[in-house]
Amino acid sequence: MTRNRQVLLVARPRGAAAADNFRLVETEIPALADRQVLVRHHYLSLDPYMRGRMNGGESYAEPQALGEVMIGGTVGEIVASRSNRYRVGDQVVGMGGWQEYQIVDGECAGALRRVDGTAIPLSAHLGAVGMPGVTAWYGLLQLIAPQSGETIVVSAASGAVGSVVGQLARLRGCRVVGIAGGPEKCRAVVEEFGFDACIDHRLHGDTRSLADALAAACPDGVDGHFENVGGRILDAVLRRCNPFARIAICGLIAGYDGQAIPLREPQLILLRRLKLQGFIVSEHLDFWPPALRELGELVASGRLRHRESIVHGIENAPAAFIGLLHGQNFGKQLVRLS
Repeated sequence: MTRNRQVLLVARPRGAAAADNFRLVETEIPALADRQVLVRHHYLSLDPYMRGRMNGGESYAEPQALGEVMIGGTVGEIVASRSNRYRVGDQVVGMGGWQEYQIVDGECAGALRRVDGTAIPLSAHLGAVGMPGVTAWYGLLQLIAPQSGETIVVSAASGAVGSVVGQLARLRGCRVVGIAGGPEKCRAVVEEFGFDACIDHRLHGDTRSLADALAAACPDGVDGHFENVGGRILDAVLRRCNPFARIAICGLIAGYDGQAIPLREPQLILLRRLKLQGFIVSEHLDFWPPALRELGELVASGRLRHRESIVHGIENAPAAFIGLLHGQNFGKQLVRLS
């Protein structure tokens, strides 16, 4: 435990993220000061929001600093401690970034959160029982507020967030239609995650074709929509929305490379009195405890299913992240570090 491998952001992308935006380095781990703990990361979470943080422009959060460890959620184990709050062997979730070890002020409230890797797999605390799961829970239940019998549409339905949204909506008596890319993902969305139907957007190259597919899958229209992508997917959903439908905008991955993603028919928002709400889950910390409680119970009981794509080694994090942005992952994308 004397050396730490880290991935730094060294250049801002010009268009799509590329391998040369990152650099792998090795550093010495310093001795702990009073109050500090050393965390050995077992898993690193890779998430679409990271692409937005790589840009230098205005956003909801400060850009990722150049020359610093890339931001990211982690779960691991305390391997050394000079803090009264944590013991060696405690399992913790934090924002440790793209590195194998992290030194943390153990007395700083909120820097780490204890978790239990027995009833719930340790990796799930970065997925279905972590930030993606809470994102799904908050956007669906607090913004869309589904009622039994309503129709809910979910884009990126096979992903870490979308798959949880659909399952939570089904548990509340809704008809749920997913949108995903490719037959394998669409099949899993229905057969594994329990959606009523799933549309393969790769078979529908324009808004009209996708809207027609939605009309067939949603004969009673769309009452709620959880948006992760934007672009023609959002355009198509707006055409099928019922009056007073609610849309939670979690992500707009169609525009993460910097291109504009205009709405084709914004008048539909007025004509159908739609409610659109963007949200950042870290701004709603009061909802995390009830969300994590329900999500943990569902995963532990087997009523909430989740998938993971795992690569091994911090050196493979950049390639896995770039693959995530191109839809190559299935479910939650993780990097195993131990």
